[in-house]
Amino acid sequence: MPATADAVRAFRDRLGLPGLVDVHTHFMPDRVLGKVWDYFDAMGPLTGVEWPITYRHEEEQRVALLREFGVRAFTSMLYPHKPAMAAWLNSWSADFAARTPDCLHTATFFPEDGVEAYVRQAVEAGARVFKAHLQVGGYDPNDDRLDPVWGLLAEAGIPTVIHCGSGPAPGKHTGPEPIARLLARHPGLPLIVAHMGMPEYADFLDLADRHAPVRLDTTMAFTDFSEQFRGFPRGELGRLADLGDRILLGTDFPNIPYPYEHQLDALERLGLGDDWLRAVCHDNGARLFRLA
Repeated sequence: MPATADAVRAFRDRLGLPGLVDVHTHFMPDRVLGKVWDYFDAMGPLTGVEWPITYRHEEEQRVALLREFGVRAFTSMLYPHKPAMAAWLNSWSADFAARTPDCLHTATFFPEDGVEAYVRQAVEAGARVFKAHLQVGGYDPNDDRLDPVWGLLAEAGIPTVIHCGSGPAPGKHTGPEPIARLLARHPGLPLIVAHMGMPEYADFLDLADRHAPVRLDTTMAFTDFSEQFRGFPRGELGRLADLGDRILLGTDFPNIPYPYEHQLDALERLGLGDDWLRAVCHDNGARLFRLA
């Protein structure tokens, strides 16, 4: 059953939040999103568990739902799976951000000739967050062609939400080791590890411990759906609490197989306290993106 605005509003009201900041939501051109939904429709045979899209709606309705839920800032996470695609996606997302003021202008990249130029163009056009998907893109974040990109983003202080964990299925370049090598070269890089790095949760918490600019988003972590595969290790809850100023709310809306409020419920039942929840669900994101 789709989430009700009342359930999300009750969560916000109990914590006294002015809204939510969701750093991991997906908006992309219709035909690209359709291909993504086709992939999730096929996840049942791949994982043995069905993955129904709860919010399979037209773009306008999806934006309206986030606003109804009280999400004051969200992203348009989009990503290429091949060369000669990222610049076109960036053009679309710039237009989407221009007509959707509560969406943080999002951009992406791929290791290819010309990548530094179009990333610089996106930065100059006002991009506030980037998305990198090592699993879908199938590339090494340490590809030489990306080195000037990482340097540019580190210097500009613009975060990149990066899918680098090995869930739901490992890729050639997923896991903590490629990210450790990347951070060794660019220690000031403000990465946001998507999905808490699942299933290598502890390894990515280690990287966050060692690198202050590294953050993690909660996308699908701790939910009943994800816990059935490989649950978050309970022994790491203390570190999760200690890193409370660097954990950000992410949901994967609209591509989630449960109602939106279940992500919020999953965070609350961790038992880390209201101050931790306020930071994760609003304050950390508001500070990172300098929201008024």
